[in-house]
Amino acid sequence: MAQNIPADLKYTKDHEWTKVEGDTVIIGITDFAQSALGDIVFVELPEIGKTLNAHQTFGVVESIKSVSDLYSPISGTVVEVNSGLQDTPELCNAEPYGSAWMIKVKLSNTSEMSALLSANDYQNFLSTL
Repeated sequence: MAQNIPADLKYTKDHEWTKVEGDTVIIGITDFAQSALGDIVFVELPEIGKTLNAHQTFGVVESIKSVSDLYSPISGTVVEVNSGLQDTPELCNAEPYGSAWMIKVKLSNTSEMSALLSANDYQNFLSTL
C-alpha cells in the first residue's frame, strides 16, 4: 500500500510525525496511523504547559474501530494545542500532515531528534508490518 510520507518530516515507530520549527516541534499522527485507525471521531490532547518526556503518552485518538494512545517523540513543554480537533477530529483522516497537527512542543533535549526515523527509514519500517 502506497503511503504518504513527506520527506521533510521525522517519524516514530508509534506512527507520529515531527516537524522542527526553531526550538519548537510540531507533532501529529501519520497517514499510516489515520488509515489504520479508520474514521477518527475524538481526539484528546494535553493542556498547554504540560511537560512531556520522550515516549510518554500525551493524548488519545478514538476511531470507530479503536482507541489509541499518542506518544511524544521528544521531551519538552506543550506550547500550543490544536483545539480545532475537538470540533473536527475527522481532519486527522483528511489532512494528517496539514491542519490536523496535534501539539507543538518546546524541545528540551535536541539530541532526541536524532533517534527519530527519516522518511525513508519510516517507509522501510512500514514494509515490515
